[in-house]
Amino acid sequence: MATTGKCHCGAVSWSAEGEPEHHAICHCDDCRRWSGAPAVGWIAWQADRVTIDGQTTTYHSSEHGTREFCGTCGTGLFYRNPEALPGIVDIHSGTLDDPEGQPPGAQIMVKDRLSWTAGISELPAFQTYPGMD
Repeated sequence: MATTGKCHCGAVSWSAEGEPEHHAICHCDDCRRWSGAPAVGWIAWQADRVTIDGQTTTYHSSEHGTREFCGTCGTGLFYRNPEALPGIVDIHSGTLDDPEGQPPGAQIMVKDRLSWTAGISELPAFQTYPGMD
């Protein structure tokens, strides 16, 4: 059974066969700045198990790393680094069609974790945007 996902506008979709190599929440500064989020979920497969439909735009974010995103809506989609992760495609897990179906198994780069994320579950929680009930 394939795992599937897509960008916000649907111009780029992807599917992956089999079990992922890993699914982790990354706290590194590079991911944080690129995504604009305090942490990023990454779920990874061997590249030969991933099919991508649609055109992505590539950004070389480091000497060996490339990040791909939808050029239409800007959704971050893929990360590749043949030096650190040979043969692997890391996929933003927020793009999963069923994000509840594959919870992450680890947090990585916690040396860069924002200290205030440790208490995030203690913040007031609203079912919708406050005042928009």
